[in-house]
Amino acid sequence: QVQLVESGGGLVQAGGSLRLSCAASGGTFSSYAMGWFRQTPGKEREFVAAIRWSGGITSYANSVKGRFIISRDNAENTVYLQMNSLKPEDTAVYYCAADPTWTWGPKQLEPTEYDYWGQGTQVTVSS
Repeated sequence: QVQLVESGGGLVQAGGSLRLSCAASGGTFSSYAMGWFRQTPGKEREFVAAIRWSGGITSYANSVKGRFIISRDNAENTVYLQMNSLKPEDTAVYYCAADPTWTWGPKQLEPTEYDYWGQGTQVTVSS
């Protein structure tokens, strides 16, 4: 069973930066596509970014493109989300997720593509 644990969330002023981490255990991390999603109360979970198992291919939501960077360290079984130029509308609970299907495509934007999820970490951006 794959376990994912996020960390790095917190309170930051608009324009600031945060780096989220997601540590994986219990599976073959290097064979998983990994994604970051976020959710606010009353709204559906929203795609933020995804990275292929080798790390060479990434995908971003338009709302974060140019500000957020997803990366991974397969030796450390960890995926990261560097968030820069944060805006109040980035406030949400951020979740990492693992897709073990060894495929990659537009479906990476869909929460249903991911089998394993972390518990989430709160990011709050004040104006």
